[in-house]
Amino acid sequence: MQKTSNQSNSKLESLNLEARIDLQFRDSAQAKLKAVEVLAAPIARAIECMVESLLTNGKILACGNGGSAADAQHFSGELLNRFERERPALAAIALTTDTSTLTAIANDYAFEEIFSKQVGALGMPGDVLLAISTSGNSKNVIRAIQVAQDRDLKVVAMTGRDGGEISKILRADDVHICVPHDKTGRIQEVHLLTLHCLCDGIDFLLLGDE
Repeated sequence: MQKTSNQSNSKLESLNLEARIDLQFRDSAQAKLKAVEVLAAPIARAIECMVESLLTNGKILACGNGGSAADAQHFSGELLNRFERERPALAAIALTTDTSTLTAIANDYAFEEIFSKQVGALGMPGDVLLAISTSGNSKNVIRAIQVAQDRDLKVVAMTGRDGGEISKILRADDVHICVPHDKTGRIQEVHLLTLHCLCDGIDFLLLGDE
């Protein structure tokens, strides 16, 4: 009798898990479909901005924290290597990967400066900073944006919710890709799709249609 009860509970738990998984997929799909209505135009602007920089020997610097750091590295890897088509390597640097630099800056100055000091050293006029923060309030990303603006870099900011503090400091010629959602997981999922749209759009403008 106990065995039958355990089997029933196991089946019920399995069904509950499958229902939760189904809900996650549906919520993610709905978030993406809702987002494209407001994000298609700024994503297209970001693509054009990045291609303009790359065609004039510029580069793209990318930064973010946690999952956004992984997104920055994902994006730079797709440009430096390839996305879905063969092409020459494109200039991109993830500012999240050099542990000696990151820990030296955080230790000697402040964690808020780990990206901004790199932007100040590596960024040149005409380059693009891809600044990623799901909340829009990451202090080190905000500092990176401020230094990028001072050095005449274009800024492409990827945020969520209401854009946070980042939305308040962007210039008219910067690009703001703000995901209209409150859940961090959904925002990150749309960010990843956005990065793939950027890669695809860059390849399209450089190489033409397949």
